Amino acid sequence: ITGRVDDVLNVSGHRIGTAEVESALVAHPSVAQAAVVGKPHPIKGQSIVSFVMLNEGLEESAELLLELKTAVRSDIGPFASPDIVCVVPSLPMTRSGKIMRRILRKIVAGETDSLGDTSTLADPSIVGTLIEKIEK
Repeated sequence: ITGRVDDVLNVSGHRIGTAEVESALVAHPSVAQAAVVGKPHPIKGQSIVSFVMLNEGLEESAELLLELKTAVRSDIGPFASPDIVCVVPSLPMTRSGKIMRRILRKIVAGETDSLGDTSTLADPSIVGTLIEKIEK
């Protein structure tokens, strides 16, 4: 049985599942949840963009972002280290608790005017927050 095609990234010739990178990020004690998507990259094919929700009471810092990249690098390999780690207050989830990665992929690709149906999101306001965070 294989996973969905859009859940497999091709980074510099290495095929990697987004779930592997997400697992490495969530294994870090500061991370509550993570979602990983690919972004087109002119040299590597795809780059890895990760969205992480920190555990309550924790703040984003340069040290923490480096720790997260290092954790993925040591767990999986250097090719799997995210190019972007974006700390977010929440992830776009359906009311049943599934992360809508389609929305994350469109945001990182800059296709924010064609996000599709967002009516099934538990909190539709998170989309604007994510767009602001990724554009920084």
